[in-house]
Amino acid sequence: MTPAETGYLNLLIDFALTEDLGDEGDVTSRATIPESLRGRAAFVARSEGVLAGIEAAERVCRRVDPKLEFGPIRTDGYRVGKGETFASVEGPVRSILMAERTALNFLQRLSGIATLTRQYVNAVAGLPVKILDTRKTTPGWRLLEKYAVRMGGGMNHRLGLYDMILIKDNHLAAMGNDIAAAVEQARAAYPKMPLEVEVDSLGQLDRALAARPDIVLLDNLSIEQMREAVARRNAAAAGVQLEASGGVNLDTVRAIAETGVDRISVGALTHSAKALDIALDFLPG
Repeated sequence: MTPAETGYLNLLIDFALTEDLGDEGDVTSRATIPESLRGRAAFVARSEGVLAGIEAAERVCRRVDPKLEFGPIRTDGYRVGKGETFASVEGPVRSILMAERTALNFLQRLSGIATLTRQYVNAVAGLPVKILDTRKTTPGWRLLEKYAVRMGGGMNHRLGLYDMILIKDNHLAAMGNDIAAAVEQARAAYPKMPLEVEVDSLGQLDRALAARPDIVLLDNLSIEQMREAVARRNAAAAGVQLEASGGVNLDTVRAIAETGVDRISVGALTHSAKALDIALDFLPG
């Protein structure tokens, strides 16, 4: 994880434990489990997938109780098999039970994103195209969810509104759909920042290519239109990358990639990923 990702992770862990433990802590464990009892539990994948969030689980355990000993067996990005143990935790049983749900929430959410991303990456294997995420993320979780995309083999699009210029349909509508003027003003304001323009027709594409942004986003174009867009780009502005977006799913992503676009952005990576089934099982003895 980057330092920024680790910083957000620590904040989210504090928030998550606060909402789970409240002022009283784990009253069930306190009432039923002797304070002196020690144990060991294993993190087990109930279904196969790609791991992400092992560091998060470890930090949760240490935040709950520094006496907990977390033992990672696998690392993020590893393709885990059904029934496989990939980490363990040992120490006071009360503390393990306090950390269990929060640790699993991080692991299941992030591993689900990594698993879905890997499915998209595998679907376009052998083609020179990149699978990217979007800003359609859980509020507060963006950096962690984008980290999980990388663990699945995808790439990150812009992190926010601050690190890349993306002139979208509403920007253009607000200034009379003048693509050339929008690109010129953006270049003047932020000459070193990557610049992308969204288009939804081949006519708009031609105007965008003439303005020479770094990337043109093809929004909801058909497969035939994307092929034509690639041909026009190759003829008029070979240095401009083309990104496809809209209507992308596991059934369509390879056909989209075969049109020759350079990038495919997929909002589903973060907004529709199913949590990976992971459990914490106490070990005998």
